[in-house]
Amino acid sequence: MADVLSVTGLNAWYGESHILHGVDFAVRAGEVVTLLGRNGSGRTTTLRSIMGLVGRRAGSIKVGGGETLRLPSHRIARRGIGYCPEERGIFSTLSADENLRLPPALKPTGDGLVGEPMPVAEIHAMFPNLKERAASPGTRLSGGEQQMLAVARILRTGARLLLLDEISEGLAPVIVQKLGEVIRTLKGKGYTIVLVEQNFRFAAPLADRFCVMEHGRIVESFEQAELEGNMAMLREYLGV
Repeated sequence: MADVLSVTGLNAWYGESHILHGVDFAVRAGEVVTLLGRNGSGRTTTLRSIMGLVGRRAGSIKVGGGETLRLPSHRIARRGIGYCPEERGIFSTLSADENLRLPPALKPTGDGLVGEPMPVAEIHAMFPNLKERAASPGTRLSGGEQQMLAVARILRTGARLLLLDEISEGLAPVIVQKLGEVIRTLKGKGYTIVLVEQNFRFAAPLADRFCVMEHGRIVESFEQAELEGNMAMLREYLGV
């Protein structure tokens, strides 16, 4: 399978603070790749750097084979990347339905990174709560419903490469289970997903590959089939 996303020698700074120190990883079409690590290891900064949301970057970020490091954020998104940030970004003045329908559909890129926007009916079948709460103000939804809405909203763009940042954080177990089912469904539909997670038990059964980050670097990388043999290492880095 071809690499949908290729990150090479990525360095990133917030002001004078050097956060990423030569991050290297690639994601193949249709894969779920999880970035694991403790808080402050650089996982969220890696996603923000891919989206061009970090002040200064160096290295290479290729999406669908094309270099994006020098592109502004809006042009990076138009390559077919849907970013779900940890803070969700739900608009309080819009209803749940208006939040869902807000993103514009992306134009096809010709490389399979942009598909047809997921129909609202299909999203409602995946997230029944959003249909029931369609008229509710976005920030009146529960935390779990807001997270469902944040994930659902990026599916309306047609993006086929999804960057999901800590989507299970602080949610009830039943909601976390539902989000796991959604990720499996999206993988079955051919979406490519990069998942940043501190909840190892949530991420472990979902990922095809794991990348462990420490101090702004990827220090270990392995396949799902190698998970059991790497548990001692994960306990050292993650405390799981």
